[in-house]
Amino acid sequence: MKTSDFYYDLPKELIAQTPLEPRDSSRLLVLGRDNGKIEHKHFYDIIDYLNPGDCLIANDSRVLPARIFGTKKDTGANVEFLLLTQIKGNQWETLCKPGKKAKVGAKFDFGNGLMTATVVDVKDDGNRIVEFDCDENFFATLDKIGQMPLPPYITEKLEDKERYQTVYSNELGSAAAPTAGLHFTNELMARIKAKGVKIAYVTLHVGLGTFRPVKVDDVTNHKMHSEHYEVPDETAKIIKETKENGGRVIAVGTTSCRTLESVATQFGEIKAADGWTDIFIYPGYKFKVLDGLITNFHLPESTLIMLVSAFAGYDNIMKAYKTAVDEQYRFFSFGDAMAIL
Repeated sequence: MKTSDFYYDLPKELIAQTPLEPRDSSRLLVLGRDNGKIEHKHFYDIIDYLNPGDCLIANDSRVLPARIFGTKKDTGANVEFLLLTQIKGNQWETLCKPGKKAKVGAKFDFGNGLMTATVVDVKDDGNRIVEFDCDENFFATLDKIGQMPLPPYITEKLEDKERYQTVYSNELGSAAAPTAGLHFTNELMARIKAKGVKIAYVTLHVGLGTFRPVKVDDVTNHKMHSEHYEVPDETAKIIKETKENGGRVIAVGTTSCRTLESVATQFGEIKAADGWTDIFIYPGYKFKVLDGLITNFHLPESTLIMLVSAFAGYDNIMKAYKTAVDEQYRFFSFGDAMAIL
């Protein structure tokens, strides 16, 4: 299968720049997984498509305000750092711009001295290993000086940092939001639970590799980035009980999907686990856990549109995306949603 098979034409004006209020007022395209039937709803209607005994599995990762702006100590030159992955303690793999100013041993100031940084290594891919230092808690300092690492296709400033977090975000560590979950409100989740649908959580810390374009012609030659995940014991139990009782397991977002399918692929079942996954799901993949998926609209030729094509069928997805463009849906992180059921 070629990467170009997953291209679709998207007018720039359909790329959502700001989130809607309230969160669950976004539109919802409901796609029949088996029959390709399309319905047009609003996200708050999702409850009508969930049955007592189903379970929703959501990613509770919380986005770090990982973009920080500072100066080089010896020259005062402006720099931008983007924290990617925590190595140990206050040592992080970091994307530095401009990279030529971030040689090993270079020192930097952030937040008018609230945080300092020293480059300790340069990786083969150009990312830096950086040791940060601050007087108070690292994450508290980062919250003061950092900005949300919004994707490059969002050019408008985000007024409220919490709008790039899900209402149930809990575990700090992502460089990007698990955006399918942005549509849920606390009130909607309470109504879903009251209907007899269980909600459980996994954690997958989203890396910036999620935005990395597929640069090979043959899909199967693409190398996925690796991300850290955790499936708690309680979540594993809920999934097993749901399956045993004939309910559906519905993932909120591709990150929850990849977490569940990674564990099932590695262990042959869903169980409590944590580790790193670089699972790449594209058409031909046989799903082991999922019965439904709630997701946003993804970039052309991305690994994410390949994943949803694997789940719903290539023809169904390409037709649904064309319909969404024709119907003027809003696309990408702050855009509208799709439920594949």
